[in-house]
Amino acid sequence: MTVLVGYVPTPEGEAALRAGIDEARTRGETLLVVNTTRGDAYADHAFAEQKDLDHVRRELTELGVDFEIRQVVGGRDADEEILDLAASSEASLIVIGLRHRSPVGKLIMGSAAQRILLGAPCPVLAVKADS
Repeated sequence: MTVLVGYVPTPEGEAALRAGIDEARTRGETLLVVNTTRGDAYADHAFAEQKDLDHVRRELTELGVDFEIRQVVGGRDADEEILDLAASSEASLIVIGLRHRSPVGKLIMGSAAQRILLGAPCPVLAVKADS
């Protein structure tokens, strides 16, 4: 089984990574760190650059966590990629970071987190960044 973490290089993504590490260690499972972007924007805050992924790889190696990192670029929304990977990897848990959004922001932009929570084939742990 696998603990899947939706990772973005933000405080919320780091919080999700920390929670995912704890869960993978507790469960004795592999950690699958996923960064995904549609790739259709010039500056996408969700895209993890190589330095971000190297940081994650170093941290997980130092902690002795069994892990895999996948970066999916292009095509579909992050929630679709995460849900498909959760199903295909038989994830026991999905971990995502949440950020505060106004009701109007949710109405206009939708919520990938909400779509993951409603469509997940397994439990979802949603965490907030430290204030």
